[in-house]
Amino acid sequence: MPNIFILYGNDEFAITRRLKDFESDFSDPTTAGMNTAHFEARSMSDEEFNNALNAMPFLAPKRLVVVANLSAKYNNVGSRKKFEEYISRAPDTVKLVLQESIDPKEATKHWLLKWAEKNSALVKTQAFMAPKQRDMAGWITNEAKKQDGKIDPQAAAKLAEMVGVDTRQAGMEIAKLLAYVNWARAVQISDVEAVCIVTSQQSVFDFVDALSQGNGKTAQKLLHRLLENEDAFALWGMVVRQFRLLIQAREILDGRGNKDDVARALGVHPFVAEKTTGQANRFSIESLENIYRRLLNIDERVKTSQITLDLALDTLIVELAGG
Repeated sequence: MPNIFILYGNDEFAITRRLKDFESDFSDPTTAGMNTAHFEARSMSDEEFNNALNAMPFLAPKRLVVVANLSAKYNNVGSRKKFEEYISRAPDTVKLVLQESIDPKEATKHWLLKWAEKNSALVKTQAFMAPKQRDMAGWITNEAKKQDGKIDPQAAAKLAEMVGVDTRQAGMEIAKLLAYVNWARAVQISDVEAVCIVTSQQSVFDFVDALSQGNGKTAQKLLHRLLENEDAFALWGMVVRQFRLLIQAREILDGRGNKDDVARALGVHPFVAEKTTGQANRFSIESLENIYRRLLNIDERVKTSQITLDLALDTLIVELAGG
């Protein structure tokens, strides 16, 4: 059986959901954190990766090692070949999951997928491509069913108009809508207009604005207001996602792109693209990468119960903007 899995595509929400399936494979949740390691490739050292890959599982048949965005680190033929040869020798005691953002048009010629095709006995690949705008209403209808609810077609169309092809945002909005109607009836267009968008999304933008301006007090107020209405882990996902978008937007801007290029490349609603582009202009790529490394460190500490998420978010504000 393969022990290397490649999850690829441009639907971050679907990939994240699949990763949770891997994490839920552990029969004992108390030891799951000890047997799981998450890495962002660009900030991962070879030593860290080697140690994670070759460590013995603790009271479990396998360890889980997840590495995201490999192309950011292995960006030439030599480094890629060395990486491919190394993971080909991964021990049977590890389940290695490689997460790569790949544009649908680039999938057939991507180096990692070419390698996987030649090593099908070792590797299993799974594609997660974001729906096109014209298909988004149908996606929303199906997602509502997955969340044990229903949504009226007009309401699904309205929500699709609001979120664009941002499946993560759509998934969170659907969860809020179903809770709003208490799963007792189908979500109507009036519910969408009453509950949805820009509430949480705008607040996250405001939160990041405060951080970028060094305004710790405002950031603290916004954080605690958000925590009154949002699950802490859902909020954390939105913050991490926003900084990931900022890195991608900054790279597009450095390549002389604009907000329209950001919207197309990232598959986000024009409103989100405009706000993200404005925020990305306030950071250098180096500062964004540094912040993202801090977020990954916090994420690891939370998942291994070294710190609570609420405290981690407060700490992040102090580190980035002062108390």
